[in-house]
Amino acid sequence: MTLQPLAPGAATSALPPLAVQGLAFSWPGGKQALQGCELQIPRPGLWMLVGSNGSGKSTLLRLIAGLLQPCGGAIHTGLKPALVFQNPDHQLLLPSCASDLQLGLPPGLPAAQRLARVEMALEQVGLAGLGGRPIHTLSGGQKQRLAIAGALATDAQLLLLDEPTALLDPTSQQEVIQLIRRLCSREQAPLTALWITHRLEELDHCDGAARMAAGRIGPWQSGAALRVGLTPLPGGRAER
Repeated sequence: MTLQPLAPGAATSALPPLAVQGLAFSWPGGKQALQGCELQIPRPGLWMLVGSNGSGKSTLLRLIAGLLQPCGGAIHTGLKPALVFQNPDHQLLLPSCASDLQLGLPPGLPAAQRLARVEMALEQVGLAGLGGRPIHTLSGGQKQRLAIAGALATDAQLLLLDEPTALLDPTSQQEVIQLIRRLCSREQAPLTALWITHRLEELDHCDGAARMAAGRIGPWQSGAALRVGLTPLPGGRAER
């Protein structure tokens, strides 16, 4: 089944921002990635999934984003999703910061509104005034924040973050995680973020964390509780 949107505004009432029910997915060669996967995000905030390569985390995000079609089950959300990749170079396509953000805006939007939306998105991620800056001159952390700005410019309310700090230095890692924390904690229209990670120390910043293994997700726990008994997980390239 494909993603099934809820009625407009439903996610802001009693219904959860995201619910995944009995989700199944297999690759064309027959390898099963998800079977009977269940997930419910109860409220806006920063929610993290931890799991080793091959556990199905990245596949789940791509299904929620609509880049893959499930073999069974359903995804229910009233929020617009946006996927942020591990490597921002895989999604930053145009030469300058502003031109790249313009790419994701509705084509019929008046020029003044397009400019205002781009400037607001850059300001929210700490890149105000850098609209004309060539992307190739940005640091890795700035590129990742620009990729997040691209999601904000399209009015996405559900951020799907695929190990967004994996390629960053420690300072940039903290900048990105604190940025998402602020966006998910703001009083007006807080975002919902589903963040997958290998870095157990990142669990200190989330509203809830769960372990994913063999295409299934365990119950939500506090980040501190999930860290107990877990050994550091191997990083590396993004898994499918």
